[in-house]
Amino acid sequence: MDYSHDDAGLARQPIGYWSWAAHRATVAHIRAALAEHGLTQPAWWVLGRLTEADEKGRERGELVAMLSGFLDTGTDTMQEAVDGLLERELVTEDAGTRLRLTPAGRTLREEALARVSRARAEIHEGISEAEFVAALKVLQRMIHNVGGQTRPH
Repeated sequence: MDYSHDDAGLARQPIGYWSWAAHRATVAHIRAALAEHGLTQPAWWVLGRLTEADEKGRERGELVAMLSGFLDTGTDTMQEAVDGLLERELVTEDAGTRLRLTPAGRTLREEALARVSRARAEIHEGISEAEFVAALKVLQRMIHNVGGQTRPH
């Protein structure tokens, strides 16, 4: 791999740019993998949370509130994601409140999970677990240093 600068040059690079570039590239890669299955990232999050739910499902308002902060998605986008899954009959809704996966939704999530797992492996190619953990610890320390949130939802 060719790096953009030597070590001394990299040490002077702005973290804001490189963290933004990493975010942009990796999220685009994951979203492209999901699009192969006709899914948006917010819809993927809904399917994931419903997969984790028991047979009672999840309350729509709670689910939307929980996921609306992911990547600053917002409530409207999450409501649209739920509505889209309902229209595709991948999710059902009881009396306008409780959401559950349909068998088709469960199947699609399993198929998409295989593709997203490959996308993650592509992103992590050539990076050891120790390097990945070290990178995340450095990023979390920087976030902490400026008073940011380091706990995902």
